[in-house]
Amino acid sequence: MNIAKLAGIVLIAAGCLGLVYGGFSYTKETTGMQLGPIALKVEEKQTVNVPLIASASAIIAGVFLLAFKRK
Repeated sequence: MNIAKLAGIVLIAAGCLGLVYGGFSYTKETTGMQLGPIALKVEEKQTVNVPLIASASAIIAGVFLLAFKRK
């Protein structure tokens, strides 16, 4: 399996996941206040939306890499 074929499969999988889920979220921990040795930690939930055009472009690029690979 060459690099172009592997990259095409990864792009198609990532594009499909982007279409299905539409984004992802993660928790970011920050220090809200620090008073000497005592620190107040704050957890913030951040959400990242994946644009529809980016997911569709990844799928198209993956199909292109699989269909038109060089021999």
